[in-house]
Amino acid sequence: MAEIYAVASGKGGVGKSTFVTGISRELALLGKKALAVDCDIALRSLDILFGKEEEVVYDWGDCALGRCDPDQLVIKGEADFIAAPRNPDPAFTYENLKKIIDSLAPLYDYVFLDAPAGIGSGFVNAVKCAEKAVVLTTPDPVCVRSCGVAAAEAEKLGAKDVKLIINMFEVKPTVKKKLLNLDECIDGALVPLLGVIPLDRALTFISVTGEEADEFMPSTQAFNRIARRLTGERVPLVCE
Repeated sequence: MAEIYAVASGKGGVGKSTFVTGISRELALLGKKALAVDCDIALRSLDILFGKEEEVVYDWGDCALGRCDPDQLVIKGEADFIAAPRNPDPAFTYENLKKIIDSLAPLYDYVFLDAPAGIGSGFVNAVKCAEKAVVLTTPDPVCVRSCGVAAAEAEKLGAKDVKLIINMFEVKPTVKKKLLNLDECIDGALVPLLGVIPLDRALTFISVTGEEADEFMPSTQAFNRIARRLTGERVPLVCE
């Protein structure tokens, strides 16, 4: 049975969807079966990030409305993914989403539910369908504070194991006190650290094109370390 993670944040723009794409691909390279599920109704992006925009026929909303079976939702690839609905509907409840996830989970080692930013209904749906959660922040005070709120809400909703990812980290601004350091991010979010992803401007361009990242990119190396930590390996938190 898969380990099911909700991937969340307080504010938008911290790189949740990019993280979900990167970690899913790295786990696949480690021989694990990973499924990424876009839970951001009307603002979906995983189809673009995976470079599979033209291959989407059904989204999980179609399944919730009885238009297709769960297995018809899955877009196959190095890591598989499911697209979010284009428009909201009263039928898109966490109960209906959970039925879909639970039917597919036995086929995978890891499932990542890419929640919308904030702590609204989409966040609630994703967290209530998961067992664990990963919350992302960038190293600035506003994002760290909102990340802490999201983490606390995830725990209230039943997430048993909430971990922190610090994204877009840069050393120089931290030394100059322009951004928070790692300890300040952890203390502000009040969540154990799972990994740190350095700022990698090349990743921005790859995210637009849907191309796969080069294995030597700093962000790819970080995703690899985080993936290995998820599988139980003892590897450093920070890329050297």
